[in-house]
Amino acid sequence: MANVLSKKFLLSFLLICLVLSPPQARAVITCDTVFNDLKPCLNYVLVGGNVPTECCNGLKSLIANAITTADRQSTCSCLKSLATTATDEQVDRAASLPGKCGVKVPFKISRDVDCTKVK
Repeated sequence: MANVLSKKFLLSFLLICLVLSPPQARAVITCDTVFNDLKPCLNYVLVGGNVPTECCNGLKSLIANAITTADRQSTCSCLKSLATTATDEQVDRAASLPGKCGVKVPFKISRDVDCTKVK
């Protein structure tokens, strides 16, 4: 009888743990989202010049919407992927955008960033 009660208690406990455990964080932000938000920045990154207001607005929106760790890591990975095909000057211009736009980005925009460490 005690064995049956302990099994029922254990089963109940496990069920409660499953119900109360938080869901796994899934990235909502995709590379399409990153590209669409930062599309106004493309000309500046490619050739330089002035940073358009729309670029800063897109960057601010992207960072504001990256609310989970998974979102921030996904954003980082997308930007890192784009940086791998860019020239050093283009990567430097992209990396300068947070400062020019007054936006705090939770990772360094570079080819070498470890996106798995972004929190």
